[in-house]
Amino acid sequence: MTNGTLPREQALAFRALHLPGRPLVLPNAWDVVSARLVEQAGAAAVATTSAGLAWELGTADGDRLSRDDALAALARIAGAVAVPVSADIETGYADDAAGVADTVRTVLAAGAVGVNIEDGLYGGGAPLRPVQEQAARIAAAREAADEAGVPLFVNARIDTCLRGAGGLGETLERAAAFLAAGADGVFVPGVVDPVTVKALAEGIEGPLNVMAGPGAPPVPELAALGVARVSAGPGIAQAVHGLVHRAARELLDAGTYETWAGGLAYGELNGLFRTGR
Repeated sequence: MTNGTLPREQALAFRALHLPGRPLVLPNAWDVVSARLVEQAGAAAVATTSAGLAWELGTADGDRLSRDDALAALARIAGAVAVPVSADIETGYADDAAGVADTVRTVLAAGAVGVNIEDGLYGGGAPLRPVQEQAARIAAAREAADEAGVPLFVNARIDTCLRGAGGLGETLERAAAFLAAGADGVFVPGVVDPVTVKALAEGIEGPLNVMAGPGAPPVPELAALGVARVSAGPGIAQAVHGLVHRAARELLDAGTYETWAGGLAYGELNGLFRTGR
C-alpha cells in the first residue's frame, strides 16, 4: 500500500467502515485524478465505477473491458491514494469461478481491498446468472482472498431491481445465498424507495449498499433506513461528461465560456501530482 499500511490492516479498516445507520459514502472514481479529488474531499475510501472506468478507457460498460486493462487502471488508482480502494470488477472478468479467483488475486496485487461482483449477464439470454453459479463465483473470490491472507470485502451486487428481473423475495433469496457463499455485503442498485430499502436492510443479514443520485433520499435518510454503504455508481462520471458536452456545445454554438465557470484552478489540479505518494 502506498501509505505503508499492510493489505490486511487496510482491508480490516475498510470492512469496519460498513455500519448500518452510519453508512460508508463512496463518490465513485474512474481515474487517478478523480480518485485523488475524492480522497481530498474527505472520503474514507475510494471505490471505482466500472462504467466510468470503461468510458475512460474507450470501451462500453457491460463486461466489454478486458481484465488486463481494468486491473492496470485499478493499480494506478490504488497507487495514487492512501485510503482503502474497492474495485468494481463487473462479473469478475472471467467465464468461470476459477477465473474469478484469478481476477481477485490480481485485484489484491493491484492494491485494492474490496470488490463488487455482479450477478447480471450480458449478451442476451437470461438477465441474471443462476444463483448457484453466482454463489460459486463468490465462493471462489472468498477463497482466493483467504489464501492471500487478506480479508477482502466482497460486495455481492444483485441486479434483480436494476434489470426488472425479480422482486423483494428474489432479491432476499439471492442475498442469503451469496452471503452464505462468502460475500460480506450486498449491493442492490436501482432501489431508492424508502419502503423497499428498509425491507432490504431488515431482511439481509449483512451490510446493505444502495446506489444514490438525483431523486434518491439524502444520505441521512438512507442511514435511518439501515443502509451501511451509499455509492454514486457512474453518476459523478456522467455529470462530468455532461459538463464536457455542454461546455463544448456552448463554445461551438455561441462562442462563449460560461459553462466553464466554477472549474478547479490549473494549479490545484496540477498540484495533485506534485505531492508524491
